[in-house]
Amino acid sequence: QVQLTESGGGLVQAGGSLRLSCAASGRTSSSNAMGWFRQAPGKEREFVSSVSRSGDYTYYADSVKGRFTVSRDSAKSTVYLQMNSLKPEDTAVYYCATTRDVYMRVSANLRDYNYWGQGTHVTVSS
Repeated sequence: QVQLTESGGGLVQAGGSLRLSCAASGRTSSSNAMGWFRQAPGKEREFVSSVSRSGDYTYYADSVKGRFTVSRDSAKSTVYLQMNSLKPEDTAVYYCATTRDVYMRVSANLRDYNYWGQGTHVTVSS
């Protein structure tokens, strides 16, 4: 089993920045590809970003491209999401996720992820 714990959420004004962290513990699959997703009130969970096992490959939703940066520190089993130029429409609960598939590089598909964190709230005020 893999446990994922997100942190770093909070309230920020539009144009501001936040850095989310996702700490993984448990089995070795915590070193596999990781994804960030978000869910706004009344909306479905949507893809934000993904990073490969090695950290060499990243993938972003068009809505965050150029503003968000995903990275990972394998030594710390932690993945980060640096969010800049935040907008009110970025307000959501942000979840990190990982997969059992050691061969998966990056993915925007929720169904490719087997383990999920509890989420961290991000609120961007206008």
